[in-house]
Amino acid sequence: MQIDLTGKTALVTGSTQGIGRAIATTLANAGARVAVNGRSADTVASVISELQAENPDRDLIAAPGDVTDQAGADAVLAASGTVDILVNNLGIFGATPALDITDDEWRRYFDVNVLAAVRLIRATLPGMKERGWGRVLNIASDSAVVIPAEMIHYGMSKTALLAVSRGFAKDAAGTGVTVNSVLAGPTHTGGVEDFVYELVDSALPWDEAQREFMKLHRPQSLLQRLIEPEEIANMVAYLASPLASATTGAAVRVDGGYIDSIVP
Repeated sequence: MQIDLTGKTALVTGSTQGIGRAIATTLANAGARVAVNGRSADTVASVISELQAENPDRDLIAAPGDVTDQAGADAVLAASGTVDILVNNLGIFGATPALDITDDEWRRYFDVNVLAAVRLIRATLPGMKERGWGRVLNIASDSAVVIPAEMIHYGMSKTALLAVSRGFAKDAAGTGVTVNSVLAGPTHTGGVEDFVYELVDSALPWDEAQREFMKLHRPQSLLQRLIEPEEIANMVAYLASPLASATTGAAVRVDGGYIDSIVP
């Protein structure tokens, strides 16, 4: 099975680090022209330089801007050009006791994690439908199904993304455009190592430390280790490809078996 995205343009929001960076890299390795997005133009330029130094054949363009407001989204879309593959990866998370989450925080999580994605889908989906091909992928989370008590507002926003994906998939029915969400499980991203070592013996080698962390604090995981960003990116690349033409309106799991159900 070979994934070939040559001739396609992908926009990956929040792609200067973590899962987003891994997705941008993987899509570019598959031949896509990838718009790298972050709020800082300098950071975006630096990441593109690093990724092209690793592989000069990667076709990367700078699309800096804050997609959580209309003006920023317009600037990002203008820099990206015609978008064939939209990956809504941008998101925020944080732990707050349930009864301490303010109205402003509820709104902020909805604006960043849900409305920003809707805004970009609204801008790009019509063109995809007219061209008869396109992919929209919303990066959700196991927290969309297993709502964490310490961050209900985050879980709510990711559950909403599942509804957004299913609804827009229906809007695109029969057009050759697919819309899906990806349920990402506990992932090894920036800052996670420090978090793990706050909870387990700091003298343990990383592989042992993460397995101890998963055993004690994420026992539902069948993988029993953190997921690497590249593992999520591999699923995204497949769903973004022509090979996944029959998968739409779905919540596809890359959760290491964390969600304790047969179907999402």
